[in-house]
Amino acid sequence: MRRPRLKRLPSPAMVVACIALFAALGGTSYALATGSITSREIRDGTIRNPDFKDGTLRGQEFKRDSLGGGAIKESTLGTVPSASAADGLALRVVVGADGSRTNDRGVVSTAKLAEGRYQVIFDRDIGACVASATLVQASPARDPTAAGTGQIAVARIPDNANGLTVVTAGSGGAFADRGFHLLLSC
Repeated sequence: MRRPRLKRLPSPAMVVACIALFAALGGTSYALATGSITSREIRDGTIRNPDFKDGTLRGQEFKRDSLGGGAIKESTLGTVPSASAADGLALRVVVGADGSRTNDRGVVSTAKLAEGRYQVIFDRDIGACVASATLVQASPARDPTAAGTGQIAVARIPDNANGLTVVTAGSGGAFADRGFHLLLSC
């Protein structure tokens, strides 16, 4: 004789599993209804910055070097000062005994005014700068007329905020043409 089968209720684990299954199946329609979309629903290359909340994307949302040079359109930093202003405004020049210049930075012109008197004009106001000058110590083998010692003085030009006068002299104090290094720290 057969025993009658008892109808069994599903176990609590089966009930939880079924609820999870229905939630997962219904989650896509819920996500669409609430505005939450995953990358699966987006066609490549169609999403733009205004499509994001607040119109902002953070750097951590991109792969390294994936944007390219023209990707950043706006900056709140303002205008970046020139490179010479950013690195401490070190202005410099090497002036030869004849008034010629080499190795200059921020210099507009140099001129030999008279024996031992030179003028150096810079491309900006140097009122807040500190000037330092040294004589070029040429080797007697290269330049037999070069003296090993001498004097140098630097003064501001009264009517020109961009200029300096440099005076060079021999060791006895008489004006003499000497090359010099001039460095301004601003």
